[in-house]
Amino acid sequence: MNNPKKNIAENLRYLRNKSCLSQEEVAERVGVTRQAVAKWERGDSLPDIINCEELAGLFEVSLNDLVRHDSEEEGVPIGPKNKYIFGTVTIGERGQIVLPKKARDTLKFHPGDTLVVLGDSNPASAGIALVDSNAFLRMNNVAIDGFFKEEKN
Repeated sequence: MNNPKKNIAENLRYLRNKSCLSQEEVAERVGVTRQAVAKWERGDSLPDIINCEELAGLFEVSLNDLVRHDSEEEGVPIGPKNKYIFGTVTIGERGQIVLPKKARDTLKFHPGDTLVVLGDSNPASAGIALVDSNAFLRMNNVAIDGFFKEEKN
């Protein structure tokens, strides 16, 4: 069961340490006392919605994740806003993979949608990325337009 008080405390501790900020620095940026931040991190009290929004902005995470992300349940720490780790998939004999339901639902992928497969063969960073074909074309058109505009100058 999701426990927002526990989640906020754990997420704040993790995010503050990851950002290499002291409780005093977080307090200064959010406009509260260091003691308030300490109480939030211990789970003794909860920040109000305004402070939650400030904290989410400071750490570049969604407000929903700040409050609801449960690292134990998810198996991964809270991630940056709009970035996800959906789990792992196994490549079948013919190279097919099945996208996890949570990924399909979150990204609104439906049967028949077209994805662009991007790859990196560098042994240090080898991997594949799947991008919605329409989004890929929009990104490429901007890049291509920018490239040709620079050549004209």
